[in-house]
This record gives sequence, structure tokens and C-alpha cells, in this order.
Amino acid sequence: MSASEPCPDAAGGGSGAAGAAAAFARFGLRRVVNAADTYTLLGGGALPAEVRAAMADAAAHHVDVAELLAATGKHLAALTHNEAALVVNGAAAGLALSVAACIAGADPAAVDRTPAHRTDRRRVVLLRCQRNPYDRAVAQAGAEVVEVGYGDATHPWQIAAELGPRTAAVVYFAGTQFERYALPLEQVVDLAHEAGVPVIVDAAAQLPPVENLWHYTGLGADLALFSGGKGLRGPQSSGLVLGRRDLVDTGRAHAYPNHAIGRTMKTSKENVLGLVAAVERALRLDWDAERARWEAQVDRVLAAVGAVPGIRAWREPTGRLGQAYPRAFFAWDGPAAAPAAELARRLADGDPAIHIGHGERGPRTAYVNPFTLDDPGELDVLLDRLVPALAGLDGGGAR
Repeated sequence: MSASEPCPDAAGGGSGAAGAAAAFARFGLRRVVNAADTYTLLGGGALPAEVRAAMADAAAHHVDVAELLAATGKHLAALTHNEAALVVNGAAAGLALSVAACIAGADPAAVDRTPAHRTDRRRVVLLRCQRNPYDRAVAQAGAEVVEVGYGDATHPWQIAAELGPRTAAVVYFAGTQFERYALPLEQVVDLAHEAGVPVIVDAAAQLPPVENLWHYTGLGADLALFSGGKGLRGPQSSGLVLGRRDLVDTGRAHAYPNHAIGRTMKTSKENVLGLVAAVERALRLDWDAERARWEAQVDRVLAAVGAVPGIRAWREPTGRLGQAYPRAFFAWDGPAAAPAAELARRLADGDPAIHIGHGERGPRTAYVNPFTLDDPGELDVLLDRLVPALAGLDGGGAR
């Protein structure tokens, strides 16, 4: 096979799921059927053929990385209706680089000093109701984190009170679970811009719909960040920073291949071209057909688990963070019935390891996410294990 010839169209290379399993089996690893989500712990998403082909092409050649990032950034900006774009090695890296850009600017001495900033304009506002493990990238950039609001409510005056000459940015996390108690993004943007403060939106997992690539900046956000390895189906070690040209260019000064804070956040030429291919694919994909495929998979799950005595099954129209794909939910009751966490553990401990979602709707509620079930045979494997596992939750069927 030549370097430019596409790899076989399978989740991990080789001939379908069997090839993927063999690639890991040589290290004594089990095959994984991922019916949960594009979690980093599970390797993100499987790469489509055109993404793997673009990565193989890049692997066969040398390139000036700075020129590569500039050229692909211009191309991706045009595709996504943004002023500028930069490929990074993940959304968390994009967050750190964006915050560093807002604090330090592009002056070489300030870039070299980051994250030990000499300026006192390093306060970054986060909504208390949106705090999560990923926001540590803000502190990684040398920011002074300022929490505003309550855990279950945010008022405009709480944000406005913390905006001033020492405020470098406001960071807003997109997604249903983050936005439940937050002000709408448009209102946050208005408050921040009135004070001359940029707004960074972390939208790492907010695809599909693909229109989100320009939705948040269209609402006024100065920068929007996306993971390459989630809804875009690109390389796991890739991410995308989109938005204002001056801020993206400043972030570029902090990013690799420069010897700055982003030097440790290096992604490869293979990942850069792989992400470009993923974005191009996402923009030409027939999302209605994809939705129909996911709905058919959800129908199969609901029919199978709904036939188990004591199991209630239903469809949810969106993903965990509001993404545009359906999920199959199922629940059970009874003090003797095992909780969903135990069901998930039993499935994950088997061979192949099957991962389902749980913990979102209650202790005895779980779900199957079709977005990551790429191989047609994976759903058969999942149902062959899931149905008897549900039937045996209390030793004789859920009640």
C-alpha cells in the first residue's frame, strides 16, 4: 500500500473490527465496544478513511511546520466562516493558549515569560456553575481565576462586578450541563465587550451540528475552541481555535513550534492534515442520513431492552451536552436490583469490553450512544451481552 492510498475503512485499520482488535491484542488488550461517548479514556472516536488517508500522506513527507499551520489555518478559517483558525493538540491546549494570548499578547518578552506574567491584567472570569476539570488549563496559562455567580444561578451584576482593567478574559463553557445555571452566551458577551474584555468559548464536544463551528463566534464570542477527536471525528491529539484574527495570531505566537508555553502542546503534521480532512468531511457529510442511521440503532436497542421484564426504555433526542444525536435510555427499579454503575462495570469487565453511559438520569438508569458505534457488528455484540445482563440485575430480572 502506498503512503497516499487510503487505509481499509475500519474503525482502527486492518480488516474491520477484527483488524482493530488484532492491532491491540498483540499487547494483551481487549477489544472495546464504545457505546458511551467520544471519551478520551476510550481513545476518542474511530477515524474515518479520509482522515487516515490524509494522515498517511503527511507522514511520508517533511514540511515547514510554521508554514503548515499558517496555510491550514487560513483554509480552515475560510471553511468555518471565521476570521482565523489555528490547529492545536486538543481543546484544553486551545484554552491554555487562548488565555495566554489574552493575558500576555504577542510581545516576544511577554511570550517568553508566560506563565510567570509580569502584568497584573491576568484575572480570568469563570462562572461558578461551569467549573469543571478542564478549566485547570486556565490556571496553567498563568491566570488568576475569578469565580462569579452561584452554583445554581448567575446574575448579570455578578459578572459585571468582576470586569475591569485587570480582567484578561471571560471563559464560557458550552453545553447543556454547563449552561443550565449560566447566563446566555449573548448576554455574557455583551457584558464583557462593554468592559473591553474578550470572551473565550470552550465548545470542545459541541458537534454535531457542524454549524457550531461558526455559531459561537457568530453570537459574538472572540474565540471558540473545539476538540478534533470528538464530534469532528479527527485525530484524538488535535483541536481547533477559531475566531478573531488578532487573538488567533497572538495564540500562534504562544503555540508550537515556538519555544513558548505551547511547546509542550505539540501536535504532529499528521494530526494537522488529519484534522483538516475531518473538518472537510464534516462539512460535506449527509447529516440527515447519519441521523437516520443513529435512529435505527436506537430503535434496535429500545426494542431489545424494552422486551426485558421490568425495564423501561425511551429515546432521548440529544447527546449528553446537547449534541444533535439520539440516545437509547433504559431504567429499572427495586431495592435488590444492581445500580447502573454495577451494570456498566460488569459489561466493561467482559471480553470484549463494552462501555455504556450511566449516571445522568439516576442510579438505575443507563444509555447507549450510537454515535460511537461505527462497525455494524458492534451493536449485535452489545445487545448479545446487554440483554442478559439486564435480565439478571437482581438475580432474576429487574423489577
